Amino acid sequence: MNRMILADSGFWIALGNRRDRHHATALVAAKRWSGEGFVTTWPVLTEVTHLLTARVGVNQALEFIDSIAQGAANVPTPPDDALARASYLMRRYRDLPMDLADASLVILAEQLEEDRILSTDLRDFAGYRWKNTKPFTNLLLPNS
Repeated sequence: MNRMILADSGFWIALGNRRDRHHATALVAAKRWSGEGFVTTWPVLTEVTHLLTARVGVNQALEFIDSIAQGAANVPTPPDDALARASYLMRRYRDLPMDLADASLVILAEQLEEDRILSTDLRDFAGYRWKNTKPFTNLLLPNS
């Protein structure tokens, strides 16, 4: 798999919700980085569809899932030890706390050896480390 940019829930929600404060920034980032492609996880998809349904409506959640199905992002199969690794990471970062969607992105970063992420979650992804030591580079809000 070629290098692709990790996409967190906040990025997808901002794209799908015109009232989101990061909507314009997410649109610019989507256009800027789409040539490299995006990669995300099943837990992120679950979180995004739930939140879009609650905040915007079921039609927006369906548009999101349709866009992923049509190739807006790659959703690779997690490694066999993903749940055990997620449990370890969620315990390690319990003070933030880390949820399953975030843990899945750290695991994906480790799987792909990719540090670039599109996220509105500044606090958490500034603190998370993949492979226990490597920081993330947030392309969505780089100077925040």
